[in-house]
Amino acid sequence: MRNNEDRLGMNGADGEAPPQTREAQSGASFSFSTPTEFVELPSRGRYYPEKHPLHGKEEVEIRHMTAKDEDILTSETLIKKGIAVDRLLQNVLVDKGIAAADMLVGDKNALVVATRITGYGPEYNTQLNCPSCFKTVAYSFDLDLGKLYGATEEDIREHEMTMVSPGVFEMEVPISKAMVGVRLMTGRDEDYLIKLSESKKKQKLPEAPLTDQLRRMIVSVNGDSSNEVINDFVNHMPARDSRYLRAKYYKVVPDIDLAQEFECASCGHAQELEVPFTVDFFWPRQ
Repeated sequence: MRNNEDRLGMNGADGEAPPQTREAQSGASFSFSTPTEFVELPSRGRYYPEKHPLHGKEEVEIRHMTAKDEDILTSETLIKKGIAVDRLLQNVLVDKGIAAADMLVGDKNALVVATRITGYGPEYNTQLNCPSCFKTVAYSFDLDLGKLYGATEEDIREHEMTMVSPGVFEMEVPISKAMVGVRLMTGRDEDYLIKLSESKKKQKLPEAPLTDQLRRMIVSVNGDSSNEVINDFVNHMPARDSRYLRAKYYKVVPDIDLAQEFECASCGHAQELEVPFTVDFFWPRQ
């Protein structure tokens, strides 16, 4: 084997490294910088109030997932509390003035997908049940195919809605003819509804996911924003009004579309399916 130290003239007469080399060696240190990238927001920042850090922002900067971030995803305490993913998102956001929980649901979904790609790549292997033969099959999705969508001002008008303030829309429901104001929900709203559902289960109370969601998203009825009026309206709301309101809401809510073509390896059935967010998403088997 060739002696590279001799070849490069690194050794002194006694075979030891010269003093300046030894000093350089002893003071040597490695410095790694984690790469970052920008994630486009489905909302384009249009639906945040002026004082919100994402108002008018079309994208946010995140750093790539690291091995240290994986510690968050493997923390049993954080997983049991249901906050592992939120803690991860907060960790990767470069601008610490942004709270992941206060992001609109669609923007947060786009952030989740982008973060997962930086950590494990766009290939998402999981198991799902075929809607035709009901067998559990393995399938691979490409997360890079996700498409952002959001309503334009023209779309909002076409859906007979009016944006009265950033992220708040008014519409007239067809049966009761009430003018109802709804707001786009955030990650904090999602967390609230999940905890409310868990609390009701523990107390063995009847679950009401639909009306609980309506109470959370409705901000006014005929200009009245009091909780009493909203609760009374939700409790007596005709089903056709509820269905109409929810359909209109999802026409304007910004989000990321992850629907992809699925073909069952067992029966050959093919259809477009939403990419399922299973445990494999942030906890892949490989």
